[in-house]
Amino acid sequence: MPIALFKATTVRKRNTGRSLVKECLHEVAGRTLPLRIVENGRARQLTLRIDAGGRSLSVTIPPGLARGEVNRFLKRQQDWLEERLSKLPKRPLVRPGIRIPLRGIPHAIVHVPERRGTVTIGRKDDGTPALFVHGEREHLPRRLADFLKKQAKKDIEALVMKHTAAINKRAKSIRFRDTSSRWGSCTSDGKLSFSWRIMMAPKPIINYLVAHEVAHLKQMNHGPKFWKLCEELCPDTERCKDWLKRNGTALQAIQFE
Repeated sequence: MPIALFKATTVRKRNTGRSLVKECLHEVAGRTLPLRIVENGRARQLTLRIDAGGRSLSVTIPPGLARGEVNRFLKRQQDWLEERLSKLPKRPLVRPGIRIPLRGIPHAIVHVPERRGTVTIGRKDDGTPALFVHGEREHLPRRLADFLKKQAKKDIEALVMKHTAAINKRAKSIRFRDTSSRWGSCTSDGKLSFSWRIMMAPKPIINYLVAHEVAHLKQMNHGPKFWKLCEELCPDTERCKDWLKRNGTALQAIQFE
């Protein structure tokens, strides 16, 4: 069970008492996955999580735990990890002929090599919704990722303006990333961050995610007041939260590299 260290750092997160201790590479089930070791002041035992899509792992540990204890814990969990990873959805690479959802609607990927490198939304001759990706074939996955980022910027920035106006708060900045462990985040100084992959989810789910993170501008926690505010901004919070829990892993599994 090799563990290869590639970074060691300490970064405090919000006011939660958590800090990133190390990032390593962990080999399991024929894969080499990034592993985050996070120290939590409230933790009483070690917990292991497979992040969305099976793209990385994280271990939460009590403060000051010896590194040897972490290694022994991972060794004990090896069989569990292999079993869980084997049940995760396959990670399809986006390519011509497959379908990926855009705002919850499946779109066929159509490669159009004759034109310059853009992506346009349209329909195939049979009426099937499609994403026409122009340019060289080797750049198709990256162009689709860039297209989703642009769509996310357009939709999410408008939703942030709507929800921040409703609670009379302002976001300091809005960023878009390809995160493996969370769909969005809000820092204590008002910086919002979203995974552009959320553009593959239905519109109500996108709205819920934005409402969730905007609610943190007023309630930097997940207590009753936070969820009350979240439901005021997005009345179908519970349904959307459940949808993302059930379907988010499949969206995270799609490869755009």
